[in-house]
Amino acid sequence: MSDQFFERPILNSPYEYPAQHWELDRDGLPTNQILPQRRRAEFITPIPKPKKRRQGHVQRELILFGTDGLSTEAQQYDPTSIINSIREQVAAWRQLPNPDSWRVTPETARLLQHWRHDSFQAIRPFFCQVEAVETAIWLAEVAPNLGKVGKSFLDHIDNANEAANPELLRVALKLATGAGKTTVMAMLIAWQTVNAVRHPQSKRFTRGFLIVTPGITIRDRLRVLQPNDPDSYYASRELVPNDMLGDIDRAKIKIVNYHAFKLRERMEVSKVGRLLLQGRGEELQTLETEGQMLQR
Repeated sequence: MSDQFFERPILNSPYEYPAQHWELDRDGLPTNQILPQRRRAEFITPIPKPKKRRQGHVQRELILFGTDGLSTEAQQYDPTSIINSIREQVAAWRQLPNPDSWRVTPETARLLQHWRHDSFQAIRPFFCQVEAVETAIWLAEVAPNLGKVGKSFLDHIDNANEAANPELLRVALKLATGAGKTTVMAMLIAWQTVNAVRHPQSKRFTRGFLIVTPGITIRDRLRVLQPNDPDSYYASRELVPNDMLGDIDRAKIKIVNYHAFKLRERMEVSKVGRLLLQGRGEELQTLETEGQMLQR
């Protein structure tokens, strides 16, 4: 058996669209055949359960079939991700030669041209980084203007969020370890901030950002997202044209560790003191409310 796959596992430039890939069999083993297109995303996604049930809702939910028996009454799975469809839409939009056809603001068009074509003296953004930001831009600025096609994607995202966590709209961008997620965050902040500063009446853009980290070490590393940091990515990595750096200075960025959201005690009470204050009544509530936590 030939070892072509192991001799040359990398086929594509990190700066270009991945135009080919090694074929894998059903067991995930290489067949040593190169296919002349991008590898499709294949995910089996858990369907989140609704946080709240409507009163009177007693209908038993249908269990999905055709997923190799993965779905059960306790957990359903969706094997038909929309990721590939969105990728195709973004790829077609990316190929439009005229910026006037991109359906984005002039500021967004300028940033896209900068990230795609600028001769960077520092580190040039990888294709996966640019594509991640392009996807966010496409969903926010382009899809709402595409009629039924765009609405179908936005409705899918809205419905998924409503089922998973109502009133908190979330969109996830997945990148491999080491792909440079901090750079992507800086690019997203730049896109939103520049537009928010130059289009203050628009509700699509903001210059306020809350970044929640999984640990103190990562929180400290992300200081490069602050415009006034000596190693700020916006300038040191040339992520923003020079004439837009002044707009970035108006961003309000708060970087906190996730522990900051833990409800704190409003009063220090010993176990014995708590029992005395509580007496035979209801349990004594001394934790701050969610509203008080947010104000803090």
